[in-house]
Amino acid sequence: MIDKVYQPMNLLLASISVLDNKGAAGVDQQTVENFQAQHLDELRRLEEDLRTESYRPQAVRRVWIPKPGSTEKRPLGIPTVRDRVVQTALLHVLEPIFDVTFAEHSYGFRHGRGCHHALERIETLLQQGYVYIVDADLKSYFDTIPKERLLARVREKVSDSRVLRLLTMFLDQGVMDGLEEWTPEKGTPQGAVITPPTMLRTCSVLRQ
Repeated sequence: MIDKVYQPMNLLLASISVLDNKGAAGVDQQTVENFQAQHLDELRRLEEDLRTESYRPQAVRRVWIPKPGSTEKRPLGIPTVRDRVVQTALLHVLEPIFDVTFAEHSYGFRHGRGCHHALERIETLLQQGYVYIVDADLKSYFDTIPKERLLARVREKVSDSRVLRLLTMFLDQGVMDGLEEWTPEKGTPQGAVITPPTMLRTCSVLRQ
């Protein structure tokens, strides 16, 4: 399975997605513009690093952004551009495996689905006579996901040890906030490409 992750066309498509999304630089200060200027060389280096298992993700740069409707701020992690490309390539391989197992009316962070599909579903239910909507949120969800239990769920679908090691490295990425760096004992990096679509959805059964 790992060979599909570092397949040149997959890395190219992943890099195009990352470059189109723009975004800020990570701890290495490499911007998307810098990456794009050396596009093919960067992709060849990533392919070699992944193939030889010498690839190592860098720490995630932490920034604090305001919470809508609140005076509080929430942490957001910014991986390096190279790490975002690898995470997107990994997502391309893992997403089809897990997506088929999700509930029909789950719309968050799913390929080909979005808020407008959820609104269409609500409109249908309202027309059928339903009158109540439940709005719930899990406090600090990303920060409290147990890593080992998450990986155990992933192992039920993925047997390639190299893919599992790559996922583990992303889970164990350090966090750099100013000059301070540490490795969280639990949770998944907020802001990472791989976190919402794969980690969050895979782990959702742990909360049931």
